[in-house]
Amino acid sequence: MRTRLVELDDAPALMAIYNPEVVETTKTFDLVPRSLEEQQEWILGHQATHPCVVAVNEEDEAGEIGAHGDRLLGFAVVSPFRERPAYYTTVENSVYVQRDARGRGVGEVLLRELIATAQESGFHSLIARIVGENESSIRLHEKCGFTLVGTEIEVGRKHGIWLDVVEYQYVVAERRH
Repeated sequence: MRTRLVELDDAPALMAIYNPEVVETTKTFDLVPRSLEEQQEWILGHQATHPCVVAVNEEDEAGEIGAHGDRLLGFAVVSPFRERPAYYTTVENSVYVQRDARGRGVGEVLLRELIATAQESGFHSLIARIVGENESSIRLHEKCGFTLVGTEIEVGRKHGIWLDVVEYQYVVAERRH
């Protein structure tokens, strides 16, 4: 397994990983699956200041075909945390792993690579906002050094249930005052 930056031709593979989570789970608060055009626009928005990395494996039979004929096992991305300029060095992160590839360390490889990429990009802090019932994502973030900083009670509603969000933080650089 290796990682690389996302490319436009990865759009169908990303959709195959992400859209089932939109439709079938509460792991994302999106309610409508992405179209190919929307996924391509999303990728273009994550090729500059807010990168997306993908995990690929050329030898694995599982996974959707990526831009280079490799098998996409998952992706991790940083997005702006808030619009105001004082927040520009803080980003929110997300990690999604193809269902057949879960439990094989893909999420950890992606998250650790994303932390390194965020640091290289000059970001100071990563925030993970995880639906409270997503124990595997919580364990992953704790394993990679994120710290629980709060819980938002019943801030989302999906599939007819109220959802809590736990917020984890990773400070990339040493704290400066």
